Amino acid sequence: MTSDFAFLKRLYNAFDPFRPLPAGDPAYVDCQEVRGDGDILEAVGREILYSDRKTCQLYAGHRGAGKSTELLRLQKDLDEKGFFVIYFAADEEDIDPEDVQYTDILLACTRNILTAFKDKTNSPAILNWLKERCEDLKDFLQTKISLEELSIEAQVSQFAKITTKIRSEPSERRKIRDLINPHTVTLTKALNEFIQDSKKNLPSGYTELVLIADNLDRIVPVPQADGRSNHDQIFIDRNEQLKDLDCHLVYTVPISLIYSDKAASLLEIYGNSQVLPMIMVQTRNVECRYKTLHL
Repeated sequence: MTSDFAFLKRLYNAFDPFRPLPAGDPAYVDCQEVRGDGDILEAVGREILYSDRKTCQLYAGHRGAGKSTELLRLQKDLDEKGFFVIYFAADEEDIDPEDVQYTDILLACTRNILTAFKDKTNSPAILNWLKERCEDLKDFLQTKISLEELSIEAQVSQFAKITTKIRSEPSERRKIRDLINPHTVTLTKALNEFIQDSKKNLPSGYTELVLIADNLDRIVPVPQADGRSNHDQIFIDRNEQLKDLDCHLVYTVPISLIYSDKAASLLEIYGNSQVLPMIMVQTRNVECRYKTLHL
């Protein structure tokens, strides 16, 4: 490999549009001036910082606008201000964007919260829920869940098996949903107990928990028999459960839903949804004509 080729390869990958920039990356450019609006640290972060209640906010933007990069900035900013932030890109390990229902998202949140605290807490809440479901789930987990205490790491492993099957095995997806869906309320309750126990064991300097679920905006709309879609079912019909986790929440949401006839419902449920504006682009010719007109 020549030095020129190696340089071009590094240069090409430095501008990979499919990779969000980590917070603090020197390649990051503050585009607020040309976006005209949408500083995530104020638009989303301020509500988390100042609110005495648990918040749930929706964040949207066109594909490629830079949502993930901005969310990683938010994660870093909140971390520096004493918030323990769990960020995950849902489509990487947990969901299949082509076919998603609320149950898939709840399981994804559960797995990622367990993963974040596997070395920090020993709460029995999720373990007890798993024990109650062990007979139903044994075929999918391909192992019998022992009634003896499982470590948090082992519990993470159990949920990882479930989310992996949901993401990668369409033939099993509906069966898992049919088994889990009647128990989502009890899973949410168990997860909240786990969160409450985990908050008591946050690292020094941290006081609150924030969960950021990214890439949910990539969920493909699937029309239902009644003319509605899975977007409506997830973000509107199941909104009470979506908001019910005992921590601050930020979910990305399809921008098509923000600008649909459901906008009023979303406003009533979540308050103002934050939309990251596209970057304004101006060609040199436009600039020249503008200058000519003002000479």
